[in-house]
Amino acid sequence: MAGKFEIYTDDSGSHRFRLKASNGQVLIVGDAYDTRDQCLKGIETIRKLAPYAEVRDVSPVEA
Repeated sequence: MAGKFEIYTDDSGSHRFRLKASNGQVLIVGDAYDTRDQCLKGIETIRKLAPYAEVRDVSPVEA
């Protein structure tokens, strides 16, 4: 089973999304949005950009 996006309203009334893995683990929590439509656009942005996202390790170099 594939992961899924869940849309919810937080305690302050903002719309947010979270991406859950097939085992139920939360992988990503989105920013707060004023409207549900803005939240859906945030999800679409993740869907479009993720396949092309670069992985960058910015950890300090260990000596």
